[in-house]
Amino acid sequence: MSDTLILTLDCADQPGITAKVTAFLYERGCNILDAQQFNDCSGQAHNEGRVDRFFMRVAFDPTGTSADSLRSGFRKFASGMGMDWKIVSQNRPRRVILMVSKVDHCLVDLLYRWRTGELAIDPVAIVSNHPRDVAIAIDIGAIPFHHVPVTRETKPEAEAKLRVIADEAGAELIVLARYMQIFSDEQSAHFAGRCINIHHSFLPGFKGAKPYTQAHDRGVKIIGATAHFVTADLDEGPIIHQDVERITHADTPKVLVRKGRDIERRVLAEAVRLFVEERVLLNGNRTVVFKG
Repeated sequence: MSDTLILTLDCADQPGITAKVTAFLYERGCNILDAQQFNDCSGQAHNEGRVDRFFMRVAFDPTGTSADSLRSGFRKFASGMGMDWKIVSQNRPRRVILMVSKVDHCLVDLLYRWRTGELAIDPVAIVSNHPRDVAIAIDIGAIPFHHVPVTRETKPEAEAKLRVIADEAGAELIVLARYMQIFSDEQSAHFAGRCINIHHSFLPGFKGAKPYTQAHDRGVKIIGATAHFVTADLDEGPIIHQDVERITHADTPKVLVRKGRDIERRVLAEAVRLFVEERVLLNGNRTVVFKG
């Protein structure tokens, strides 16, 4: 059986894009299995005046046609339409670096989903600003662990080391699984579009230490979490996935922490799944997320 391929693309909106793309695949004997599209008519995706954008994701069976041959043909097809695009294998696990500080509930959850086959990832490294026995309480098997201490004075060197680790491992995605160090603008730019962070949705209302205690003291009724791409604007990158849970006056700060961690696990895992399945396309400061 042929390996299912995924085509994703975006370009300035114009008539006939869907027809042209599907005709391209049909003429090469490909069988479309799933197709989703979105026309952004807000005109706010780019700073070139009003530019409506078109986004598309197509999963298809190449039925004997090689991926390289399709890429070569589509390159010529797309050049005249100003498309950003890629054709990738659906079944190949994406190479991922997981970063963690001292709280490892999100890391543990991602590793569990990977080991059970729920997430199509290949953890090529775990990186922490703390030693292994401090950062992780579980067995990580043969996954390479890198202790990269970070201080105000050593931050540039630490960030350079992470870039080297990522390059040598061929990492396609960096996941900040409750990694409690802020990336510099340079680091954020280097990993733009391929670094996902998770945070509680109280931000910016409850900053600093013990946000759940702050939320309890203010009597909040909903808690949540947000997974987003990392940008130079702290915790304000394009949002990939969010979730919430209602709470009551009877919930103590300890209960809020437990419920909050559960939401953080779910939201981050879903964001990673959406990314590795090529369902997330950047649209300026927002994202287009094709569900599935």
